[in-house]
Amino acid sequence: MTAKECQRHVASRDIRATSETIYRAFLSREAMSTWLPPAGATGLFDVFEPWEGGRFRLTLVFEAARGKSSDNTDVVAGRFVELMPDRRMVMAVDFDSDESAFAGTMIMTWELAALPVGTRVTIVAEHVPAGISQADHETGMRSTLDNLAAFVE
Repeated sequence: MTAKECQRHVASRDIRATSETIYRAFLSREAMSTWLPPAGATGLFDVFEPWEGGRFRLTLVFEAARGKSSDNTDVVAGRFVELMPDRRMVMAVDFDSDESAFAGTMIMTWELAALPVGTRVTIVAEHVPAGISQADHETGMRSTLDNLAAFVE
């Protein structure tokens, strides 16, 4: 495996909410549909099973960006690998795409760390497909964190 195939992208934000409140935002289809899509996108979960081993299928529709699955959509299928209440969520994600640059399973880990006022939320994406640029992905993850903050604060 080349270094390009082992891309690791990270984004972090301090949010003025408890880790319990943030964790609960991961357990609701409606909540995640609201805050997970980055700016310029909307999301719809076709499948949502928020327990370890549970599956999800999400379609992101972009207003002005090119998608990985079609002209303006990303379709991802995944599973909840680990749900550690109020501390950590790990998801395995596969893009529905005919392009080999988007093949492979990306691992998304969300870490919650208590702060004196609020929680530091850090997203670590590992095994990011080569077709996803680090700059674009980290911008999207920061946008998602901004949405999460607006949702829970």
